[in-house]
Amino acid sequence: MFYKNIFLHQELHRGMFEKVKQIMSSNKDLLSNSYLFGTNASYIEELYENYIKNPSSVKGEWRNFFDKIQNSSNNEELTNNKDIIHSSIIDHFIQISKNRKKYIFKNTHESEINDNSEIFNLINAYRLLGHHNANLDPLKIKIKDNLPELDPLNYNLTKDDLNKPFNSKNTYFQKSKLSLKEAIELLKKTYCSSIGLEYMHISNASARNWIQEKMESTLASKEFNKNEKINILNQLTISEGLEKFLHTTYVGQKRFSLEGGESFIVSMDEAVNSAAKLGVEEIVIGMAHRGRLNLLVNIMGKRPRDLFDEFEGKYAQNCTDGDVKYHNGFSSDVTTRSGNTIHLSLAFNPSHLEIVNPVVEGSVRVRQEKREKESFNKVLPILVHGDSAFAGQGVVMETLNLSQTRGYTTGGTLHIIINNQIGFTTSNIKDTRSTEYCTGIAKSFDAPIFHVNGDDPEAVAFVTQLALEYRMIFNHDIVIDIICFRKLGHNEQDTPSLTQPIMYKHIAQHPGTRKLYADKLVAEKILENNDVDNFVKNYRDILNDGSKTIVPIISSTDSQYSVNWSSYLNIAWTNDANTAVPYEKLKQLGHKITTVPESFKLHTLVAKLIKDRRRMIDGEINLDYGMGEHLAFASLLDDGYPVRITGQDSGRGTFTHRHAVLHNQDNSDTYIPLQNLSEYQAKFKVVDSVLSEEAVLGFEYGYSCSAPNILTIWEAQFGDFANGAQVVIDQFISSGEAKWGRQSGLTMMLPHGYEGQGPEHSSARIERFLQLCADNNMQVVQPTTAAQIFHLLRRQMVRLIRKPLVIFTPKSLLRNKDASSILSDFTDKNFQPIIGEIDNSIQNSSVKKIIFCSGKVYYDLLHYRTEKNLKNVAIIRIEQIYPITVKDLNLEINKYFNAVDIVWVQDEPKNQGAWSFINKYIYDAMLNGQKLRYSGRIASSSPAVGYMSKHQEQQKSLIAKAFSNDIEIFLSK
Repeated sequence: MFYKNIFLHQELHRGMFEKVKQIMSSNKDLLSNSYLFGTNASYIEELYENYIKNPSSVKGEWRNFFDKIQNSSNNEELTNNKDIIHSSIIDHFIQISKNRKKYIFKNTHESEINDNSEIFNLINAYRLLGHHNANLDPLKIKIKDNLPELDPLNYNLTKDDLNKPFNSKNTYFQKSKLSLKEAIELLKKTYCSSIGLEYMHISNASARNWIQEKMESTLASKEFNKNEKINILNQLTISEGLEKFLHTTYVGQKRFSLEGGESFIVSMDEAVNSAAKLGVEEIVIGMAHRGRLNLLVNIMGKRPRDLFDEFEGKYAQNCTDGDVKYHNGFSSDVTTRSGNTIHLSLAFNPSHLEIVNPVVEGSVRVRQEKREKESFNKVLPILVHGDSAFAGQGVVMETLNLSQTRGYTTGGTLHIIINNQIGFTTSNIKDTRSTEYCTGIAKSFDAPIFHVNGDDPEAVAFVTQLALEYRMIFNHDIVIDIICFRKLGHNEQDTPSLTQPIMYKHIAQHPGTRKLYADKLVAEKILENNDVDNFVKNYRDILNDGSKTIVPIISSTDSQYSVNWSSYLNIAWTNDANTAVPYEKLKQLGHKITTVPESFKLHTLVAKLIKDRRRMIDGEINLDYGMGEHLAFASLLDDGYPVRITGQDSGRGTFTHRHAVLHNQDNSDTYIPLQNLSEYQAKFKVVDSVLSEEAVLGFEYGYSCSAPNILTIWEAQFGDFANGAQVVIDQFISSGEAKWGRQSGLTMMLPHGYEGQGPEHSSARIERFLQLCADNNMQVVQPTTAAQIFHLLRRQMVRLIRKPLVIFTPKSLLRNKDASSILSDFTDKNFQPIIGEIDNSIQNSSVKKIIFCSGKVYYDLLHYRTEKNLKNVAIIRIEQIYPITVKDLNLEINKYFNAVDIVWVQDEPKNQGAWSFINKYIYDAMLNGQKLRYSGRIASSSPAVGYMSKHQEQQKSLIAKAFSNDIEIFLSK
């Protein structure tokens, strides 16, 4: 409010505060001494809010300062909205920074402290910095910082002031007056106990005050009743019990033990039960390896026997290849303590740690969209991280950056960090990150952070409850950092004392969190020692039985919100699909997408495009690629298939071919024709994404896995931008079905084409995708006409097959008239995996050479053949490179029984593109006596040259070479 009132409400120059920061940033003395800089600006903010309510409540220099600013509201310059000189304000900040003692208010009363300012400095210091002195390390290795800001002497408060009362209305300690001594004790309990809180960086004052009240009014603790304490001990017991059972039963096998971090299960148990109580119906969880097996068995209800079978290699999944046990996902319905049933889903996760984060968020988003009312609070994402991974993996930041954007927000994620203080095998914590805590990056996104000692499971349960409440109220991300330790190595085959001898001496002496808490309950006379021993024995018996640990309801019911893949399972591959649309329907839709409100002023270029599209649908001119794409979307929406397309420039299209979102040139209004087809159409969503590939593609993959009936598209700005998301492609898109039985109909649009734009904007790396192709796992297609993209997009939904579709979309062909299509191609045909020779003047018997190609190079070949008037060469386009239609390939070759030479032509270098993949298919289809040859660029370490002249020279050469007889034979038959 202070900065809003002073710098915005009073309409001071918007760059003013930045100016102050720049001045202070350039002065090391100010940075080191200014308590008012940075996140502590909230102190000034609160003073100003008090001043607005009651000016007399603020004393001394600050009162005078605020009076001056308030009086300036009548300034003529200010009223006229002009810039004014702010040197007085800047000087005030600087003087406070340089001369702290000058601005410390002196006590004027012996018996009572009437001026809160000096004490509020101290209180605010605890709020801001108390976490540095919190009891957070269960191993007690870390030396606490001795912060002068937490010393009353730093504020000219002496021992004589300790017993003096002061007005405590600026706190939530439930007393109107406190002595300084009482206040310090309460502040230490609240901010320096087992919980270290970072929240003063939050820009939302309501959120900040909410946390402050919750913490200070309870002294950062909760009085759990007997049953609640017994439940906490039970969670610790089952967590430790499973790990010890596995350790002794399956010696040496990797499981990424949770020992040392058992309080994570306490947190998850509380999260599930608190969420259900608050009305959450579904939780989607993403986590890597550590503690995963424990979560599966003890929270989600996976049968121990099923887990043991996986250890023994007996478990057969409904997928081709399967995966290791600590990568597998699971779903169940669990009855919580409140009596509510909640659906839990654990996402499948590869070894790339945090890459599951955006996948979970995408899955959550589509589940929320199925519920139109209060959807954010019905489906909750929980992401579980390792400490080093949270700090070190870029996808964490990318996913956090999605969290409040319109197309990707899920209303806040609960982040839980299992912080074993060691990361992987790093021997020095300074090598794992550049910030004090692993959670440093979360502060950039206004997320509150609860650091909590894992040896205080009650504190863990308390902050989990608090975090859930916060998330449900403010729909914002929040972080719980459970600081614990790792009893064993990174995996059970490691010897961690090789690199961390001191730490593991402390760990060897640690009795375990369960033992510590059990002893506490015995001391409190809540349990007897025999009770504790029986807890351990009973759980061991449950594991020996192997049937169940909790009573889940394994999902079998068809909820209206459940993800139903049954219609798409075990469907044999086929290219057959009736994707044609009757002309009358197509015309109706075409008119809808070319109709704009009368008052909506289009840019002249867009107005021409809309006018041309109307002429296209009326049959006056051929339909271009953008129109083919739009008609595909419109017809699918009309058929009831929702469409979601995202990417960094998806509304307009990188090459300005789409214009799905129209912009009024008179104001900032937008109009989306595809959202205005009819009252009954399906939903169309187009999102200009943040500048991210990895997180956004991961999000869309997760979205597609939970939305088989939605055409989900991610479009790269340039095809080679997919390089930044290679982990998603390798670990999920290409292999998810083989590893986990997870199907996806995600469509990727990757602009591809050699037009002389250099090595970074030519190739979408066709060869990389083809290398990943096997078992009909995905489709790799390079369409060359408007009708082909129309049918291809429709086929992706009309067929019951759900496979990832990788489309190498054109650039120069978007406006190439040769690539346009007539209306009958949309109304009478379907998608053609292979397009044979289209020139009727080419006689089959006269053909001596067959040229196979894919993509833009076809038109270069066609123009050359026409220019040279060659009638003995047939040119065939392979539109669907994988799965290649062998039957059609054989048919095309058999047509030309007199052909001797078969040439594959491509724009890409020889070691790239489709050549290495496709030559074996062509060879197998060849007739006896035929020779296979290659025409294209020579092998290169770079995708393309950077010089236009060299590009043109290469292009001219490879086209001419394709028609010559001077080509090296690759294989003969």
